[in-house]
Order: sequence, then C-alpha cells, then structure tokens
Amino acid sequence: MKTQVAIIGAGPAGLLLGHLLKAEGVDCVVLERQSGDYVLGRIRAGVLEEITVSLMERLGLDQRLKAEGLVEDGFNLADGERLIRIDIANLTGKHVTVYGQTEITRDLMEAAPSRGLEVIYQAGDVALHEIDSDAPYVTFTADGVEKRLDARFIVGCDGYHGPSRKAIPVGAAQEFERVYPFGWLGILADVKPCYHELIYANHQRGFALASMRSPTRSRYYVDVPLTEKVEDWSDERIWDELATRLGPQAAAGMTRGPSIEKSIAPLRSYVFGLMRHGSLLLCGDAAHIVPPTGAKGLNLAASDVHYAAEALTAFFRKQDGEGVGNYSAKALARVWNAERFSWSLTKLMHRFPEDGPFERAMQVAELDYISTSKAAQTSIAENYVGLPV
Repeated sequence: MKTQVAIIGAGPAGLLLGHLLKAEGVDCVVLERQSGDYVLGRIRAGVLEEITVSLMERLGLDQRLKAEGLVEDGFNLADGERLIRIDIANLTGKHVTVYGQTEITRDLMEAAPSRGLEVIYQAGDVALHEIDSDAPYVTFTADGVEKRLDARFIVGCDGYHGPSRKAIPVGAAQEFERVYPFGWLGILADVKPCYHELIYANHQRGFALASMRSPTRSRYYVDVPLTEKVEDWSDERIWDELATRLGPQAAAGMTRGPSIEKSIAPLRSYVFGLMRHGSLLLCGDAAHIVPPTGAKGLNLAASDVHYAAEALTAFFRKQDGEGVGNYSAKALARVWNAERFSWSLTKLMHRFPEDGPFERAMQVAELDYISTSKAAQTSIAENYVGLPV
C-alpha cells in the first residue's frame, strides 16, 4: 500500500486531518487499532472553541453540530454561595458550543466512505519505520496478515499511549509533566442540566463541575483522591456530593437520575517538546495533555490539525516545505498558552493536599479580584474561547 500521508489514530484529530487533506486533494490513509464501535464508545468532553467548529463548517459536516449543539455565551465560577459569571460573548464577541466529542467523531466517521477517506480499523501491531528519511512507512496487521503502508509523511494522532511519539529517538526532545494528586469522577445521566451554563465550583470539600451534553443529558464531575475507586461511589453518593459542592443555586435546579456512565480520569499536564521529527508530525494527545479544567483537549488537537493540514497541503500542492518545517514551533506556541490557562484554572478551582491557609487565602483573593475586574474576566474569557490560531 502507498499513500502521501499515513495517519495513525481514528479519533477526532485523525479523522479531522484525514478529511481536511482529502478535501485538498492530498491522498491519505487512517489506521486505527480499535474497532469503530470502540472509538464511538469513548466518553469525552464537549466544549468546542470556534477553531473546532470552523473546521467542521469548512468540511460541510456541521449540520448536526448546528442543529444539536448548545451555544454558550458564558460560564460560571462558584465559591461557596457566590456565583461569578464570565460573560464571554460580551467580553470577546465569541462563544463556545457544547457538542460531545463522541458526536464530532461520529459525524467524521460516517462521512468518511462517501468522501473517499480510507480508514482501516483494528489495525494491530502498528509500528513506524524510517521516520528520519523522506520515505517513512508503517507496518501493521489486519485480519491476521502483516501489511506495509508507504508514505511521504506520517502523522501521529494516536494519543499518549500510541506508538507514534515513542518512535522518536529517546533524548530528541525534553518532556514536561505535572501529575495532579486527584482525578475527576464523572457521571453522565439523562437528566436536564441543573443550570443553563457550565459551573466550575471550588468548595471546601473539593472541586465540582456541572456541564451538559444536551437539554436532556448532563455531565457532572467531582474531584477525588487518586486512591478512590469508582465502585465505591454509588449514584446517590455522587449526587449528594455534587449538591453540596456546587452550592444552593445549582442544587435547587438539579434533577437526579441513574448514571449511564461513571469513571475516574486522572489529571495531568504534559508536553513533548517536539511535534515534528523528520517525516513524522504529532497532533493532539500524542504530543500534549491538558487537565480538562480549561476544556482545551479536543480544541488543542483541532488547532494542531489545522496547522498540520495547512503545512502538508502546501507541501504537496505547492512544493512548499516551509509550513512543515515550522509546524512544531507554531503548534507548540499555542500548546503552551493552553497549558498555562488550564494549569492556572486548575490551581484556582481545586484544593490541593499540600495547600494551607495561605494558599486558600490566595484563591479567595483571586476570585474576589475576578468578580470585580472586567480586565480579569476578559483575560479568562479570551483564553476560554480560544486564542487565535
């Protein structure tokens, strides 16, 4: 098999890149180690910046997104009984859209056959070869048969645990990591949201988040120590904890119901300091991870894909290699901005085990400042809706 671009990973980043390249006449093949059903079964975040929405619009795959997505003009920071609204629409002229990552993936996946995007699912034993050369290739197994895919470029969209980043020689780049001492226990339920906008809460018992996927489906989180087990958290216990942490206004609007999904996701910040090595480019979680506090994970992957698609299209259509050469520096500049915002919001809204009275006083002072300062609110709003690409 031969193609111009081999894409590893058929999550939203890999599929989005594949569609963008095909739309520009660049040949590509997507390899995914899991089945399509497994990919669609992964529950992920769903707050979309304009960059993500605009890419779906460009592809003409935004019909469901526009029909079912919830346009949000603001969000809220809660501290005890206080609710601080960040009016992102008035402060930035922009908004975010709540639309599940699973639904983005479904839209991209279902459009692939009609648009000629080849996706090979259940591709096992994926390995990258000769990435330092102009003729890299990928080996994999499909239906028990070993196969080879030759390409001019490989793009790793295969997440933190995938083979792409691991193919880069050890020591080629510095790695930056912060592991947080807690995880987010999430519950998904078919109940109406407790509030019309997202609420991020800092309570003495810990962090909580009230969000939604639709007018009838809600997504809630509480932070828990990494030693906690999801089996020890009944639905009733989670709802009680949410009502306490989110505060009386949110609790009054909360509808309880049986969970359709529960899980604990550990939090960390991670950056691999090189997003291109030879003929290999990295996108999304293969190169960086952000805590979900700032809603940046999918959107940061989308901006990576935007840069990668531009660079690869220029290479093949105009024989211009400048974009590929600058890809890593350009993408990392936005990555670090998103990492900074996600880290700062995580620090502001969580109680860390090592923190004492001074650190808590600093949180209160910061929230006091945000509540009265248009400049502070504007800074938060600009970062939340996404800095320019």
